[in-house]
Amino acid sequence: MSIWWSLHLRREAASVPLARRLLLGTMETAGVDPDVSYDLSVALSEACANAVEHGGDERSGVPCAEYRVTAYLDGEKCRIEVADSGPGFPPSRRNRPAAPRPAPASAESGRGLCLIEQLADHVHFGNRPGHGAVVSFDKILKWREGALLKVS
Repeated sequence: MSIWWSLHLRREAASVPLARRLLLGTMETAGVDPDVSYDLSVALSEACANAVEHGGDERSGVPCAEYRVTAYLDGEKCRIEVADSGPGFPPSRRNRPAAPRPAPASAESGRGLCLIEQLADHVHFGNRPGHGAVVSFDKILKWREGALLKVS
């Protein structure tokens, strides 16, 4: 058995906890280990916060007001994808395994992508055709005893 869902969310700060709560509720219902659920929910929150902050292309004169979150729980893996319509990632950040770059202790931002890389098993940063960034990440799932979707 597998579960997947996709959301189109407004580029507003209030959308971030909404996506996080939906993911946590799905994983709790399915029986995913709470530590794994927490790691994925933090990574999702960071990806959504980046989409809210950077996900529009105001240069075109038509700001994009939404972004998309898709989650797949299938077998032993969860994959999450967050896509926006912003300017995308610079070439130095795309399609390469990036070593985490810690932000200075005094910085108010700049830790999100690093956190995602540390919390997930596999991360991909890419751009959509046209423009827009896509952050996708996977994590191997652990299950609670008696979980509904546990792989036998």
